[in-house]
Amino acid sequence: MSKPEQRYWDALKEVMDPEFPVSVVDMGLIYDIKENEGVIDLTMTYTAASCACMEWIEGDIKKRLLQEPDVREANIQVVWDPPWTVERLSQEAREKMKYWGVSSR
Repeated sequence: MSKPEQRYWDALKEVMDPEFPVSVVDMGLIYDIKENEGVIDLTMTYTAASCACMEWIEGDIKKRLLQEPDVREANIQVVWDPPWTVERLSQEAREKMKYWGVSSR
């Protein structure tokens, strides 16, 4: 990906899921990132609608994006369609999950 938004994807690799030390990017929670004149519009989902850490994760995402030069605002839209599935896990996340015995994939 060579789009200007790539730096935001890279930055969000530093934001960890609170349950496992896997980034929100590697978990496949981030669907899209767009930037327009310092405003980031991010589309994401969660592994479950009952996720107890939604506000925490969103706060961490906003905090990290606002550390980027020229970013003055970060908006997050949570969507449930398409739903999250394990197919969205990166290879790195799959290896970590397998190591912890959470998944055999």
